[in-house]
Amino acid sequence: MTARTRPIRHGGLFVAASKRIGQAILTALAASVLVWALLPLAPGDVAERVLLARGMQDLTTAEIDAAREQLGLNDPLVIQFLNWLGGVFRGDLGQSFTSQAPVMQEIMERLPATLMLLGLALVVSILFSLALALIAAAYRDRWPDQAIRLYTQIGAALPTFVFALLALTFVVVGFQMGRVLAEPSWSAALIPAFIIGLDRAASWTQLLRAGLLEAMASGYAEVARARGASERRILLRHALPNALLPFLTAIGVSVGALIGGAPLIEAIFTWPGLGAYLLEALTARNYPVIQAYVLIAALSYVTAALLVDLVALVLDPRLRGQTG
Repeated sequence: MTARTRPIRHGGLFVAASKRIGQAILTALAASVLVWALLPLAPGDVAERVLLARGMQDLTTAEIDAAREQLGLNDPLVIQFLNWLGGVFRGDLGQSFTSQAPVMQEIMERLPATLMLLGLALVVSILFSLALALIAAAYRDRWPDQAIRLYTQIGAALPTFVFALLALTFVVVGFQMGRVLAEPSWSAALIPAFIIGLDRAASWTQLLRAGLLEAMASGYAEVARARGASERRILLRHALPNALLPFLTAIGVSVGALIGGAPLIEAIFTWPGLGAYLLEALTARNYPVIQAYVLIAALSYVTAALLVDLVALVLDPRLRGQTG
């Protein structure tokens, strides 16, 4: 029996994983099409903004027309998109409208700093939410739980940049801790990463706390109590593993928001990552840079969601039949 069922189980996992990967590729492609379709609808003349960003003044119609032709903006949108997509597959994200340097080169110069900041923020938020959710579940309806619930409600209601401005005012300026003119180092990344992690952890703590409390009230928890298991053992050995699956899913879904919120935090702390680069591109309507950033954010989100899905498929065999 075991020899016959094992190949079927592995085949189901392979089919489910293949469908997830196919869905992830389609999602990334759809995101790139959507971004490409929306940007040209924004008001204003792209060629004129690009020339102004290059420092040119008193522009003539001939200069603007020449810039439009040079940037390829006179081509049909479909041709522009296909040219861009072909470049993406070759690793070429085009040239910056303002600096005229390869976008890939400029991104690679700034990407390590952003990855350092967001990676540290992700670790902080996961550890913070795990610790707080376990404490809240262990002390349900007592003052530690009530204090944590107050934090999660405030954290879920306030945008990240408000936390950043408060930290900048009271921690960096008031207590002279950290630096605003930061260089990409682990020590300089601590405060902005803590701010991002504090904000992300609020909603994750709520979700994990609810899952833990539901698991603590389940039938298998009652059986464990009847057998003499302590509340701590039930929480850590029985409730936590069962509550982790939706928690991991929430982390995967939140990666896109984490990347999307990074530019404001980087700008507030003058972090030398992709954030300031993106804000400059938005001001100048530097399409190649904006599209490259959105593509990176979409691919990061899709990759994170895909990894979470694959982990969930491995942990819970019941999901392998829900891939349609």
